[in-house]
This record gives sequence, C-alpha cells and structure tokens, in this order.
Amino acid sequence: MPEKGSLTGVSVKRIALFGATGTAGRGAFRALKVAGYDVTCIGRRDAQIIADVTQPLEIAEKFDVVVSCLASRSGSTDDAWAIDHLAHLNILAWAEDTGVGQFILLSAICVQKPKLPFQQAKLAFEAALTQSTLTYSIVRPTAFFKSLSGQIDRVRRRKPFLVFGDGTLTACKPISDDDLGRFIAQCVDDLTLHNQVLPIGGPGDAITPLDQAAALSAFLGQPIRIKRVPVAMMRIIYHGLRIAGFVSSKAAAKADLARIGHYYATESMLVWDGARYDADVTPSTGTETLFDYYAQVIADDTSVQRGDHSVF
Repeated sequence: MPEKGSLTGVSVKRIALFGATGTAGRGAFRALKVAGYDVTCIGRRDAQIIADVTQPLEIAEKFDVVVSCLASRSGSTDDAWAIDHLAHLNILAWAEDTGVGQFILLSAICVQKPKLPFQQAKLAFEAALTQSTLTYSIVRPTAFFKSLSGQIDRVRRRKPFLVFGDGTLTACKPISDDDLGRFIAQCVDDLTLHNQVLPIGGPGDAITPLDQAAALSAFLGQPIRIKRVPVAMMRIIYHGLRIAGFVSSKAAAKADLARIGHYYATESMLVWDGARYDADVTPSTGTETLFDYYAQVIADDTSVQRGDHSVF
C-alpha cells in the first residue's frame, strides 16, 4: 500500500516554494534547483506567482510538493498568528484542495520548549499539518549563521562583544542556509524523512557566545573585550514594558520583543530532552561551520576595504 500522500510516477516533481525571499528560503531554492526539481516561488513580491498568503489561495497551477520557509518577521503575537499559523493554514488548505501530496515545513527547534506566541503559533500549525492527508517533513533547525553574526561589525570597531550572564548560559549547533537547504531538498524523496519531526543542526560541537567571541578575536587578530549583561536586567526591562503595555500599544510591542530577547538569552538551541539541552543527541548535517562563515565575512570585508575588486 502506498504511503500517505505518496507521489509515484512523477519524473520531475513540481515544487511550490513559499518564503523564498528570506535567507533560508534562498538556500532552499538553490538546493532544490541543484537537485533537479522544477521550483516555482510563490509570494507577495519578487515571485513567479504573486499571492497573498494571509488570504485563501486561488492558484490554478498544479504542484507535487509544497516547501514553506515562511516565518513571522517580528515574532510578535499578531504577526506570529497571522503568518506562522493562519497563512500556513491557507497554504495547507490550498495544497489539499489541489492534490499536492507532500508538505515540507521549515519550523524552529525552539518550539520544543514553547514560551512565546510565535512558538505556540508554529506548534498549532505543526499539529494541523500532521493531521492532514499530506506526507509531511517538519524541519526544526538550530540557530542560523546570520542571527549569530550581528556583532562582527561591532567588534571590528573595538566595541565589546555582548554576552548574557557569563557567556556560557546557552549553546547551539549553527547551520548554514545552504546546508539547511540541502537537507530540505533531501526531504523530498528520502522516505526516512517523511512523516517525521526533524531537529537539525550544523556540523561540529555546540558553541557558546564566549566561543563565538574567541573565534572572532582570532580571525580579526585583535583582543575582544567582553561585556556581560545581567539576565536579571532583561527581566526587569520586560516586566516594566509589560506593565506600560496596558496603556500603550508601542510599549506592548516592545515588551513582546524584550520577552523574545530574554528567551534567546537564556535558552539553548539544542534538543531538549525534558530536563536539559543535549548537544550529543542534536543531529548534525552539512559541512559549513559558523567559524568558516566568520572567516569568509571578515576576509570579504577586508578585501572591500583595501579596494580588491576581485571579490565582486
């Protein structure tokens, strides 16, 4: 008996890619094209098919597989439920109505310990997807390179590298956009990845913020000062904004962001076993490391500063 939503007899699968404008989406697009699939990007702008995912979809073209890399931009309550949940429900309804057989969802590893609205929204859609008629793969990556690279310019200007607590409160196995894209592409035809929730990280050991600072110091060839931000201060800021949020929508929005910041400052992006985060059981894939990325970014910036046009 064929598995649920199996796609037998299809020579070149047609893939509808949502969220292709983000860095993860672009990585997925590249990998899917290299793998030989027929990929169509669907979105509000800069896409082959223009569609508003916040409304019921009316797309006449037929596809075999949906890949969604959509995610709310801010993670705020309204944005999360509009994109991480409702928009995905619209995509799922369209997929089921038009005979799509498979849905590959880019989620996030942090939903395993949900404390934030966007995590609840993602989990609500994950539940809907697993109960649908489609074959599914739910990919939950750890941290992205881009999210861990925001302080490169700061330390180049000899400003301190900011860490929360002692700099070892959290750890992750960062994954590159291209390694993640290749894993997503693998989900299309690898039966062992079907109807599975798939936490995934990049290669190598888990790293802490202090590890990141040490690597940047080595690549830049200069000592880096560390500024430790007390986690308690973040809690105080959040609670102050939350109270102000009862009378100010702007304060309420800032409280949402402060709450998200506190979460990422205190929670590791690794597999959570119910009692602790475990780097050893967090699956790894790919070949590109965060420190490789740091070295490349710094080398490219140095080439630009000295006028080496060969980088363009």
